[in-house]
Amino acid sequence: MNGGQIIVQSLLNQGTQHLFTLCGGHIGPIYVEAEKAGIRVWDVRDEATSVFAADAVARITGMLGVAAVTAGPGVTNAITALKNAQMAQSTLLVLGGAAATMLRGRGALQDIDQISLLRSTVKYFGQVRRICQLVPKLRQAWDTAFHGVPGPVFLECPVDVLYPEA
Repeated sequence: MNGGQIIVQSLLNQGTQHLFTLCGGHIGPIYVEAEKAGIRVWDVRDEATSVFAADAVARITGMLGVAAVTAGPGVTNAITALKNAQMAQSTLLVLGGAAATMLRGRGALQDIDQISLLRSTVKYFGQVRRICQLVPKLRQAWDTAFHGVPGPVFLECPVDVLYPEA
């Protein structure tokens, strides 16, 4: 299984029915697998809209809203919507793309320090470095989103963890 399949299976186990995104190469396997599995993928015009929409789902249903944004500018474009979700205490998971683990800090496409940007906006910022970390970090994100004061969480998923190894 690739990382996209693992994430989608975890989303299905949590009852996720909708995934909001602006398609980007770093996160392609997430929405490809979501569509195959029957999760409705909403491809919107910008990343803020994807997070606002996931926030709306969370507020209306009481379930976890889920958005996926690509690395770098995709994450920065989502910050306003994330802050809005934080202020509204929405249970929201944002899956964010990231440069390949071996290329971090070496000028890879859209490689920025995302944790510094989001630290004050999300309750939890998880970084996946290996495929075996996906499920535990997703569980930690969900638990944190609902524990105590509800709020948004972020999981950074490097491109090499999401795509098949071959």
